Amino acid sequence: MKTLSVTKLKTWIDAKKDFQLVDVRETQEFTFCNIGGDLIPLGTLLQNTHRISKDKPVALLCRSGKRSGMAQSQLEAAGFTNLYNLDGGILRWSDEIDPSVPKY
Repeated sequence: MKTLSVTKLKTWIDAKKDFQLVDVRETQEFTFCNIGGDLIPLGTLLQNTHRISKDKPVALLCRSGKRSGMAQSQLEAAGFTNLYNLDGGILRWSDEIDPSVPKY
């Protein structure tokens, strides 16, 4: 499983790297706090694979990295090879990159 640190994700964002950010949390979590990206809750992921790029890197994120790790496993089983799990999720993003992002 390929992982991505929050500092590396910040580098990608700042450099305007061509990648997709997919947030696999639930709608209410995304509404409470997010760092952008496409909301595709884990429970609907396999019905929405058409929304996930196969042509560029895809960073998967959740609250802590657990659900996004499950998402990565499901998508890899479906044939995706371009996936990165955001290590520590939005909690680590808040701790190390942007403390204005609330934790829950």
